Amino acid sequence: MQVLQAGPQQLIYLELDPELITKIAEQAGFECEVLDGPRAMVLELSASSREGPLLLFDAADPANLGWFSRCQFYADGKTGAVLQTPFVLANMRDRAGRAIPSALRLQILKELPAGFRMPGRQQVNEQLVYSALAALLMGLTQSGVAICGGPVLKPLAGRVESSGSKR
Repeated sequence: MQVLQAGPQQLIYLELDPELITKIAEQAGFECEVLDGPRAMVLELSASSREGPLLLFDAADPANLGWFSRCQFYADGKTGAVLQTPFVLANMRDRAGRAIPSALRLQILKELPAGFRMPGRQQVNEQLVYSALAALLMGLTQSGVAICGGPVLKPLAGRVESSGSKR
Protein backbone atom coordinates (compact mmCIF):
# COMPACT_ATOMS: atom_id res chain seq x y z
CA MET A 1 0.00 0.00 0.00
CA GLN A 2 1.26 3.46 -0.90
CA VAL A 3 -0.03 6.94 -0.20
CA LEU A 4 -0.11 9.15 -3.30
CA GLN A 5 -0.55 12.90 -3.57
CA ALA A 6 -2.77 13.98 -6.51
CA GLY A 7 -2.94 17.75 -6.30
CA PRO A 8 -4.69 18.64 -3.04
CA GLN A 9 -6.04 15.10 -2.61
CA GLN A 10 -4.30 12.14 -0.99
CA LEU A 11 -4.97 8.67 -2.38
CA ILE A 12 -4.27 5.17 -1.11
CA TYR A 13 -2.81 2.95 -3.81
CA LEU A 14 -3.35 -0.77 -3.24
CA GLU A 15 -0.71 -3.16 -4.53
CA LEU A 16 -2.83 -6.25 -5.22
CA ASP A 17 -1.39 -9.60 -6.30
CA PRO A 18 -3.25 -11.00 -9.36
CA GLU A 19 -2.16 -14.58 -8.55
CA LEU A 20 -3.55 -14.35 -5.01
CA ILE A 21 -6.79 -12.84 -6.36
CA THR A 22 -7.11 -15.78 -8.78
CA LYS A 23 -6.51 -18.29 -5.96
CA ILE A 24 -9.20 -16.66 -3.81
CA ALA A 25 -11.68 -16.81 -6.69
CA GLU A 26 -10.85 -20.46 -7.45
CA GLN A 27 -11.26 -21.42 -3.77
CA ALA A 28 -14.73 -19.85 -3.87
CA GLY A 29 -15.64 -21.98 -6.91
CA PHE A 30 -15.10 -19.49 -9.72
CA GLU A 31 -13.09 -19.60 -12.89
CA CYS A 32 -11.31 -16.26 -13.01
CA GLU A 33 -9.58 -14.19 -15.66
CA VAL A 34 -7.72 -11.18 -14.25
CA LEU A 35 -7.05 -8.03 -16.27
CA ASP A 36 -4.62 -5.92 -14.23
CA GLY A 37 -4.64 -2.21 -15.08
CA PRO A 38 -2.86 0.76 -13.49
CA ARG A 39 -5.92 2.06 -11.57
CA ALA A 40 -8.11 -1.04 -11.24
CA MET A 41 -8.10 -4.79 -11.55
CA VAL A 42 -10.94 -6.41 -13.48
CA LEU A 43 -12.00 -9.99 -12.77
CA GLU A 44 -14.17 -11.91 -15.19
CA LEU A 45 -15.77 -14.51 -12.93
CA SER A 46 -17.64 -17.58 -14.07
CA ALA A 47 -19.20 -20.34 -12.00
CA SER A 48 -20.10 -22.60 -14.93
CA SER A 49 -20.08 -25.77 -12.79
CA ARG A 50 -22.78 -24.25 -10.56
CA GLU A 51 -26.29 -25.61 -11.10
CA GLY A 52 -28.25 -22.43 -10.33
CA PRO A 53 -27.60 -18.73 -10.84
CA LEU A 54 -25.28 -16.65 -8.69
CA LEU A 55 -27.16 -15.22 -5.70
CA LEU A 56 -27.38 -11.61 -6.85
CA PHE A 57 -30.93 -10.52 -6.10
CA ASP A 58 -33.24 -7.50 -6.07
CA ALA A 59 -33.53 -6.22 -2.48
CA ALA A 60 -36.80 -4.39 -3.28
CA ASP A 61 -38.65 -7.58 -4.24
CA PRO A 62 -40.71 -8.80 -1.22
CA ALA A 63 -40.14 -12.40 -2.35
CA ASN A 64 -36.44 -11.96 -1.50
CA LEU A 65 -36.96 -10.91 2.13
CA GLY A 66 -35.27 -14.07 3.47
CA TRP A 67 -32.13 -13.47 1.42
CA PHE A 68 -32.07 -9.76 2.21
CA SER A 69 -32.06 -10.38 5.95
CA ARG A 70 -28.99 -12.65 5.85
CA CYS A 71 -26.75 -11.08 3.20
CA GLN A 72 -23.73 -9.01 4.20
CA PHE A 73 -23.08 -7.17 0.91
CA TYR A 74 -25.26 -4.62 -0.86
CA ALA A 75 -24.62 -3.27 -4.34
CA ASP A 76 -25.90 0.02 -5.74
CA GLY A 77 -28.02 -0.90 -8.76
CA LYS A 78 -27.23 2.41 -10.50
CA THR A 79 -23.43 2.11 -10.41
CA GLY A 80 -22.69 -1.50 -9.43
CA ALA A 81 -20.60 -0.28 -6.47
CA VAL A 82 -20.57 -2.74 -3.57
CA LEU A 83 -21.14 -0.55 -0.52
CA GLN A 84 -18.17 -0.01 1.83
CA THR A 85 -15.76 -1.89 -0.45
CA PRO A 86 -13.50 -1.00 -3.39
CA PHE A 87 -15.56 -3.38 -5.60
CA VAL A 88 -17.83 -2.64 -8.55
CA LEU A 89 -20.04 -5.39 -10.02
CA ALA A 90 -21.34 -5.67 -13.58
CA ASN A 91 -23.39 -8.28 -15.38
CA MET A 92 -21.78 -10.27 -18.15
CA ARG A 93 -24.07 -10.64 -21.13
CA ASP A 94 -24.58 -13.25 -23.83
CA ARG A 95 -24.79 -12.41 -27.54
CA ALA A 96 -28.51 -11.65 -27.23
CA GLY A 97 -27.80 -9.09 -24.49
CA ARG A 98 -29.23 -11.14 -21.62
CA ALA A 99 -27.37 -11.34 -18.31
CA ILE A 100 -25.47 -14.62 -17.91
CA PRO A 101 -26.75 -16.13 -14.62
CA SER A 102 -23.44 -17.80 -13.69
CA ALA A 103 -21.00 -15.01 -14.56
CA LEU A 104 -20.11 -11.50 -13.37
CA ARG A 105 -17.45 -8.89 -13.95
CA LEU A 106 -15.88 -7.49 -10.78
CA GLN A 107 -13.69 -4.42 -10.73
CA ILE A 108 -11.37 -3.80 -7.77
CA LEU A 109 -10.33 -0.18 -7.48
CA LYS A 110 -6.65 0.31 -6.64
CA GLU A 111 -6.82 4.07 -6.01
CA LEU A 112 -9.02 5.13 -3.11
CA PRO A 113 -9.45 8.36 -1.16
CA ALA A 114 -7.24 8.46 1.95
CA GLY A 115 -10.38 8.60 4.13
CA PHE A 116 -11.89 5.42 2.62
CA ARG A 117 -13.01 2.97 5.29
CA MET A 118 -14.06 -0.67 5.10
CA PRO A 119 -16.88 -2.05 7.29
CA GLY A 120 -16.18 -1.49 10.98
CA ARG A 121 -14.45 1.82 10.13
CA GLN A 122 -11.22 -0.05 9.31
CA GLN A 123 -8.68 1.70 7.12
CA VAL A 124 -8.30 -0.18 3.85
CA ASN A 125 -5.25 -2.34 3.12
CA GLU A 126 -4.52 -5.28 0.83
CA GLN A 127 -5.28 -7.94 3.45
CA LEU A 128 -8.72 -6.47 4.14
CA VAL A 129 -9.44 -6.34 0.40
CA TYR A 130 -8.49 -10.02 0.01
CA SER A 131 -10.68 -10.93 2.97
CA ALA A 132 -13.64 -8.87 1.68
CA LEU A 133 -13.22 -10.40 -1.79
CA ALA A 134 -13.39 -13.93 -0.37
CA ALA A 135 -16.50 -13.01 1.65
CA LEU A 136 -18.17 -11.36 -1.37
CA LEU A 137 -17.53 -14.38 -3.60
CA MET A 138 -18.89 -16.71 -0.91
CA GLY A 139 -21.92 -14.42 -0.64
CA LEU A 140 -22.55 -14.77 -4.37
CA THR A 141 -22.63 -18.56 -4.01
CA GLN A 142 -24.10 -19.09 -0.52
CA SER A 143 -25.89 -16.27 1.31
CA GLY A 144 -26.68 -13.73 -1.42
CA VAL A 145 -25.75 -10.18 -2.43
CA ALA A 146 -28.54 -7.58 -2.56
CA ILE A 147 -28.98 -5.00 -5.32
CA CYS A 148 -30.50 -1.77 -4.05
CA GLY A 149 -32.36 0.20 -6.75
CA GLY A 150 -31.21 1.25 -10.17
CA PRO A 151 -31.47 -0.09 -13.68
CA VAL A 152 -27.81 -0.92 -14.45
CA LEU A 153 -26.94 -3.99 -12.35
CA LYS A 154 -29.50 -6.76 -12.98
CA PRO A 155 -30.42 -9.53 -10.52
CA LEU A 156 -29.47 -13.10 -11.40
CA ALA A 157 -31.51 -14.92 -8.73
CA GLY A 158 -35.00 -14.66 -7.30
CA ARG A 159 -37.69 -13.15 -9.48
CA VAL A 160 -35.84 -11.99 -12.59
CA GLU A 161 -37.96 -9.83 -14.84
CA SER A 162 -36.89 -9.02 -18.37
CA SER A 163 -38.02 -5.52 -19.15
CA GLY A 164 -38.16 -4.58 -22.79
CA SER A 165 -36.88 -7.91 -24.01
CA LYS A 166 -35.92 -8.24 -27.64
CA ARG A 167 -38.03 -10.94 -29.27
